Amino acid sequence: MTPSRPALDPELRELLTDMPLMSQLTPEILAQVRQFATAPVDSLLAGRQIDRREITVPGEDGAQIRLSVFSPATIDRTTAAPCVYWIHGGGMVMGDRFSQLDIPLEWLDEFGAVVVSVEYRLAPEVTGTTLVDDCYQGLLWTTEHAEELGIDPARIIVAGASAGGGLAAGLTLLARDLGAPAIAAQMLICPMLDHRNATTSSRQFSGVPGVWTGEMNEFGWRAVLGDLTDDEVPAYVSPSRAEDLSGLPATYIDAGSAEVFRDEDTDYATRIWAAGGQAELHVWAGGFHGFDALYPRADISTAARRTRTDWLTRLLRDI
Repeated sequence: MTPSRPALDPELRELLTDMPLMSQLTPEILAQVRQFATAPVDSLLAGRQIDRREITVPGEDGAQIRLSVFSPATIDRTTAAPCVYWIHGGGMVMGDRFSQLDIPLEWLDEFGAVVVSVEYRLAPEVTGTTLVDDCYQGLLWTTEHAEELGIDPARIIVAGASAGGGLAAGLTLLARDLGAPAIAAQMLICPMLDHRNATTSSRQFSGVPGVWTGEMNEFGWRAVLGDLTDDEVPAYVSPSRAEDLSGLPATYIDAGSAEVFRDEDTDYATRIWAAGGQAELHVWAGGFHGFDALYPRADISTAARRTRTDWLTRLLRDI
C-alpha cells in the first residue's frame, strides 16, 4: 500500500518537473553525481565585494582540511564581526565547501558576517567520527585566529544544511562536551540527524523518486557508519542518539513537510525544549528536502530564508 504524503507546494511541484529525480543511490551513481557536484563559487562571488582566503589545517590524523574564509571587503576592522561557520550538505557522500554557499553569503551581505566554510572529508572514503572531527578542527582554527580574521569569538554561529546540518548538530554536541570552543548558536537547515531512518516521514518518502529519499538516506548513512551496529553509533555522528540535549546554544531548525527528515527534525527541537533549551522550529508546508537551496526564488523559499535571517538578526542583537 502506498503511504499518503503531504502535497508539495504548487510552485515547487511545477519547478520539479524539469529536474531529474532518483529513488536510489549506488556507488556507481555516486561516482557520476560527484563529477557534477562541485559548486561554481566564482559566480556566487561575482558582484560582491569580498575578500577570500584559502586555508589548510591539519586534521586529527594529519590530513589537510581545507577552509575558505570570506570577509566583506568593506568590513569595519575596528569592530569584530559575527562569524558563520558553514558546513555543506550532500548526504555526507558528496559536495564541497562551496555547496549551498549562497545561504551564508546572504548573512555576509546582511550582517557583515565572516563566513568560514569547511571541506570535511566524505564517506565512504572516511567513516565514523572523522567527518565531524574535521569540522571540529576547522572550528578550533577559526576561534584561535578570531582576532586575525576580525571575528568576535562570542558571536560564532555554526550552520549547515542537510548533512551539514547534522554535522553542525554533532559538532555543537562535541564542543559542549569538550567545553570549547564557545558556540553562540546553531542553525540547522533540514538537518540529517538520525541514522535509524525509521520515522513516519522516512517511510512516506521511500519507494518514490525524489531529491533525497529514504533509500538514498540509507545509502548515505551506511557509507558513514560502515559495519557499526546501532548501539555503536556515536551521538556526534547521529545526533538524535544523544541522551542529553541540555546546555546547547540557541538553536534554529527548519524542514519541509514533504521530506524524509521532517520527523527527526521536529523531534530534535522537542527534545531541546524538554531539556530546558531554546529552539525555534519551522516546518514549511509543501517543502521538499532542500527546496530553498534548489529554488531560492520560489515564494516559499524566500519566506524560509527571510525567516532564518530575521532569527539571526534577533540573536545577534541580543548577544
